[in-house]
Amino acid sequence: MLGKLLRRELLRHWRCRQDLINPLIFFLITVSLFPLAVTPDGAMLSRIGNGIIWVAALLAAMLSLESMYRDDFYDGTLELLMLQSGSPYSVVMAKIISHWLTTGLPLVIMSPLLAVMMQMEGDAIGALMLTLLIGTPVLSLIGSVGMGLTVGLRQGGVLLSLLVLPLYIPILIFGAGAVSRAAMGMDYSGQLAFMGAFLLGSISLVPFASVAAIKVSIR
Repeated sequence: MLGKLLRRELLRHWRCRQDLINPLIFFLITVSLFPLAVTPDGAMLSRIGNGIIWVAALLAAMLSLESMYRDDFYDGTLELLMLQSGSPYSVVMAKIISHWLTTGLPLVIMSPLLAVMMQMEGDAIGALMLTLLIGTPVLSLIGSVGMGLTVGLRQGGVLLSLLVLPLYIPILIFGAGAVSRAAMGMDYSGQLAFMGAFLLGSISLVPFASVAAIKVSIR
């Protein structure tokens, strides 16, 4: 069941390729403009580059959240899937996984190029990719709850931001902190452990919260 639902979600995203491209273009442009607006100094960019890339990745992930549930909600498909699939959990997991595969994973793949642009070094680039690989699934998971609560609201974008941004902040802090420590040659396993705990906790709890949020919205 999960495999069929995931295939459906990926096909749906592929047919709306503009929704896939927009967050990636936003990510690329946002990071690229910082050296022009702040400073071209390599030493300064290498110090602040990890935070810039992490903030841009977080905002890009938020930009794509509405594509997770909204189209299916408005045409009635979401309610039909939740009622007739026999597994609302699988429906939600398919949407979360497809969101990460189409948004989070491309952000991870693009990050080394932008890190080089910010004149970050090898250890920091490796830590950046690793933290994004752990952190972007958490962004998709937490975002699914916020999107589930606001999917029925016509002006839900601002409320969605208010709901999910406070929950994103710990991931941002530990992710950027780990890269900073890697850039200084320090151990960052503690930050990775916290991020891993966030990921495991989110995988365990968030899908059930998302199912409950969607049921509230479609009633």
